[in-house]
Order: sequence, then structure tokens, then C-alpha cells
Amino acid sequence: MPAKTATHPSPGVTAINRQFYDALWRRARLQRAADFNTWPLVSSLLPSAPRRLELGPGLRPRLPIAGTHFIDVSPPVVERLNALGGIAALGEIGALPFGDGGLDLICAFDVIEHLEDDLGLFREMSRVLKDDGILIAAVPVHQSHWTAFDDTVGHARRYDPLELPALLERHQLALDKSAAYGMQPSNPRWVACGMWWLEHHPARAMFWYNWVGMPLARWFQKPLHLVDGLIELTDVDEVVLVCHRRAR
Repeated sequence: MPAKTATHPSPGVTAINRQFYDALWRRARLQRAADFNTWPLVSSLLPSAPRRLELGPGLRPRLPIAGTHFIDVSPPVVERLNALGGIAALGEIGALPFGDGGLDLICAFDVIEHLEDDLGLFREMSRVLKDDGILIAAVPVHQSHWTAFDDTVGHARRYDPLELPALLERHQLALDKSAAYGMQPSNPRWVACGMWWLEHHPARAMFWYNWVGMPLARWFQKPLHLVDGLIELTDVDEVVLVCHRRAR
């Protein structure tokens, strides 16, 4: 099923995403969904979610590959996921190729902040979710925490914690639970060092990120501590949001 292409007002962000992630995933190792701290949450939802979609997973899908729909901008990702039984399509995620109310579960980890038209994506996710369908999304917060990492990986924004609940409600998404999340670097020294290597020695930087940095990040990741509603985000750089689609 071919993915539709979204129209973005700023081609710069899209170009950065394609360039960075094609290079990142071309020589990367596929990570198993069960290796991430999101797996206990995700796996608990699978029995009631046969129709599921993950947006922009790269080679770090949080959903099981077989039988899951994926949309990604990177050809190496689509090729690998399809080879393993996924239903992956190449394209932008601003317009989703599914009928209204057709999906039980959508996952969007570290992807919504890459779109200029994020509101359009929220509308689309709300449209294709069935009543009481689940959205799990992870987004960075606090514009004041912006670093060179955000520029390099093609972020368009960080979210204001005070505006998140209203943003979800506007799209008929009720926030059930949330948790602090930590797959993005926040230490300024590590960010500066990583950006220097990416600029001056990109091939080596990608190798170390994929084969050393990512395994270490998985090893040290903490269990998700989900709480009802929105957690206190003062000292948090990224948050996981678990929502359900309100009845139409």
C-alpha cells in the first residue's frame, strides 16, 4: 500500500531528515522491539491491536515487525522491514494511506517533532484510529533545551509541556498515561563531541553511534514509570504519551 506524500512548507527539514537517516540506517543493525523499555507497555496492547502502524521507526521498531504496517522516509529501512515480514511503505507521514477508524494502535517514537506540519499528522493519526484506539508517542519537550543535536537530526520543534494536553484534546486524543523517556542525548559535552565527529568524520561517527552508543543507551535505559495523566516535566527532556481516541 503506497504512502501518500505530505507537503511541507520548509524542504530543509525534510532534506536533513533524508540525508541523516539514510546514512544512519544504511550500515545500522536492526534492534529488536523487545530490547527497549517500551516493550512491556507495547506487548500488553498487542492482543487487542491486530491492525497496527508505526511511523518513522528506522531500524528501532517498537512494534513487532511481522504483520505491522510501517511508513518511513529511508529506503534501507523499508527494505529491511519488508524482508522480515513487515508491511513497510516508503514515504512521508503527513497523509496516512488508511481509511477512517481503521487502526487499533499507532506508535510514533521520536518522529512527530521532525514534521513542519505536526498538526496535520495529529489530525491524520486521530482520523485513522478507531474509537478507543491507542496512540503511543514520544516527543522532546522544552524549546529552551534545544541543542545542536536537534538541528543535526532534523527536528522542527520541541514541545511546550503546558500546551501538550490541549494539543491532544484538540485532536480527540485523551491522555491516559505518560512517563519520562530518555533515548535522546542531553549532556551538552556529549552533544558537542558527537556533533564535531559527525561534521568532521561522519562515517566513523555513524559507526560508533550504531555499534557502541546505541547498545550502551539500551543497556542503561531505565524502566518506564507510567503515571496517570501528564507527569511533571520540569527536569524531563522527552516524554512518552499514551492516549486513546475519543469516541466519534
